Amino acid sequence: MPNLLVTGGAGFIGGNFVHYWGQQHPDDAIIVLDCLTYAGNRSTIADVEQASLIVGDIRDADLVEKLLRKHGIATIVHFAAESHVDRSITGPDAFIDTNILGTNSLLKAARKVWLDDGRERDHRFHHISTDEVYGSLGPSDPAFAETTQYQPNSPYSASKAASDHLVRAYHHTYGLQVTTTNCSNNYGPYHYPEKLIPLFMLNALSGRPLPIYGDGMNVRDWLYVEDHCRGIEAALLNGTPGETYNIGGGEELPNMTVIDRICAEVDRAFAEIEGLAERYPHAPAAKGRATSELKTFVEDRKGHDRRYAIDESKARAQLGYVPRHDFENGLRNTLRWYLDNEAWWKPLLKA
Repeated sequence: MPNLLVTGGAGFIGGNFVHYWGQQHPDDAIIVLDCLTYAGNRSTIADVEQASLIVGDIRDADLVEKLLRKHGIATIVHFAAESHVDRSITGPDAFIDTNILGTNSLLKAARKVWLDDGRERDHRFHHISTDEVYGSLGPSDPAFAETTQYQPNSPYSASKAASDHLVRAYHHTYGLQVTTTNCSNNYGPYHYPEKLIPLFMLNALSGRPLPIYGDGMNVRDWLYVEDHCRGIEAALLNGTPGETYNIGGGEELPNMTVIDRICAEVDRAFAEIEGLAERYPHAPAAKGRATSELKTFVEDRKGHDRRYAIDESKARAQLGYVPRHDFENGLRNTLRWYLDNEAWWKPLLKA
């Protein structure tokens, strides 16, 4: 698949995928379509030689058709989405527009070029989704499988569920060759600092509170973003059209455990890395105190799902997917990346 169109490729997971694909497939051209909303950053992929950034909207079907034809693209990897649950609660319209109407626009363009015009018989539309479409699990419930009934509980997850159904429908109705992956909570480099792990890391460095929703015991499966990219690659190369695969990290942890590990990792970094206290003088760790003193409990999020867990056995058996990073290793890599790449994240805090 020499030419790919990656939507949302200047965002967090999409940007990491562009880096990963460029390293693993150096001869492939990567066309990135991103409208550069607050979470998109052209600097994320500026050093990927094979990547060409087109600033545009996935809802512009004419633009997508032109890109598919001009570049001879036979593979779309669709990341573009509004993804922050809190933002979906206060402003759901943007999630409907991008996640549902945007996905439908992409599917229409792909169908027109690949099927109606008959230009590309061998093609793939790969859709990236989330475990949140399955709803919330009780403490003893089995993990989400690909056959779990959809029960989305937020405007964000409802919009992603709708987009999943559209992708499935285009396969069964029109014969579009699609695959879908539903992933668990990603973390790693280039993560916009509104999400839990980068937010708490950067707050810890500046001495700001670490706001913990509710009792802090909501459980998530944590997936290092590079492992997610490897799972997507496996689905593209080995996945069966029409199938869905769950991609998880095998690290099911309560938020409080994650927060405690972030605090411990920040404390460790200040003990091991010379000069951090001078760079971040407001951090408790710069004064020899524990980062955990910043922990603050706040009112719980509306409709906050209690537990997510991913059963990735299908991806392991059919795609050969196995995550390579445990949470301790991935968290350390993530913090060290933020410490080494201040020029990337500091401007975002001023936006």
